[in-house]
Amino acid sequence: MIVRRIIYEGQKPTPEQIEEIKALKDRPIVFDEDCPELTDEELKQFRRVNPRRKEKAVS
Repeated sequence: MIVRRIIYEGQKPTPEQIEEIKALKDRPIVFDEDCPELTDEELKQFRRVNPRRKEKAVS
């Protein structure tokens, strides 16, 4: 189940939302055929999409 929320800048979560997040923290991750658990070898194959810059851009 996917739950979507829109959070606006400066908006603070309600006490109910905080409790919901705390309850979800302890739930296990459920893997399925669309999202299987990755092996250590598969995880090593991930690369950054945008490589780190060597120097800061001047604006």
